[in-house]
Amino acid sequence: MKVVIVIPARWASSRFPGKPLTPIAGMSLIQRVYERASRSERADDTYVATDDDRIARHVEAFGGKVVRPEGVFATGTDRIAAALSLFDAPYDQVVNVQGDEPLIDPGLVKNVAEMLERNREASMSTACHPIHEEASFANPNVVKVVLDAKGFALYFSRAGIPYPREGKATAHRHIGIYGYRVAFLSRYSSLPVSPLEKTEALEQLRALWHGFRIVVSVSAAEAPPGVDTPQDLEAVRKMLA
Repeated sequence: MKVVIVIPARWASSRFPGKPLTPIAGMSLIQRVYERASRSERADDTYVATDDDRIARHVEAFGGKVVRPEGVFATGTDRIAAALSLFDAPYDQVVNVQGDEPLIDPGLVKNVAEMLERNREASMSTACHPIHEEASFANPNVVKVVLDAKGFALYFSRAGIPYPREGKATAHRHIGIYGYRVAFLSRYSSLPVSPLEKTEALEQLRALWHGFRIVVSVSAAEAPPGVDTPQDLEAVRKMLA
């Protein structure tokens, strides 16, 4: 499969406006994400998908590629789906790397792409790692995923699942990276938004609601922190220092 990495980036953010251009150890957040994602062995090409002139100019200035789908998009997946016709070449698979993951592991990008390639019945792929702390299990900002015997997602939730009725449950934290078959991605935006997606504010539930399967790569190591808030930014700066 030919794989393109797409990084959705927008200027507006209720918690952190202008986040993509924020400097981290001499380089902008979006450039760090772009360069790390591009190192993946499965990345045939990499683009930033944005609607903002400042972000587009900045990405082009450091030599990156930009696509600018037009419209108002409910999710990053909807934005990427609208960009499918704007790429320079055709691709079989798209990997969505979040624009606030400056420490993303290029090996994780490879794993997500290859999981989708190996599992023909899956329309999407993503990743997770075990949860070891009770605080993370109880935190609604930490998305949990429950898997079936073959490694496909049964459900994603902000609630603590599975519920540990007796003793401690084996739980997994969802890592916000997605692989999509292009044929599925072109259909995604035409699917009605599901009640579960609206309730949990989790875009991947739209796929599950409509009967599409998501295969999940399980990593033993925890994912590095992303940047959701200015406080997160300082923590990442300290790690890089």
